[in-house]
Amino acid sequence: MKYFVIIFGLTFLSLTLAEQYTDRYDDLDVNEILANKRLLSTYIKCVLDKGRCTPEGKEIKLHIKDAMQTGCKKCTETQKVKARQVVGHIREHEKTYWEDMKKKYDPGDKFKEIYEAFLNAEN
Repeated sequence: MKYFVIIFGLTFLSLTLAEQYTDRYDDLDVNEILANKRLLSTYIKCVLDKGRCTPEGKEIKLHIKDAMQTGCKKCTETQKVKARQVVGHIREHEKTYWEDMKKKYDPGDKFKEIYEAFLNAEN
């Protein structure tokens, strides 16, 4: 019985951790990226399959569709704050890229209500 409790606990912990994106890049300085149009463009082109990707860009690209579809449910708190900050900047200053991202990851606006609610929520 003791082993069952330990195994159950470890299984539950691993499933809980698997339900969240990696925090490996949570310390990424998004302010530096947003202040540098060339750098921002590189990340956006990566996400849109129009350019090369950094390791961080690959990680973003790997999860962006799921994050949009679920309202960032698997995001860490840091990722939620930074996602709202970055998307807010792109929506305001890079409108064409925002439209391209929506076309690529939600072509029929099926998840628009979900990600818009997430983006408009307070941090």
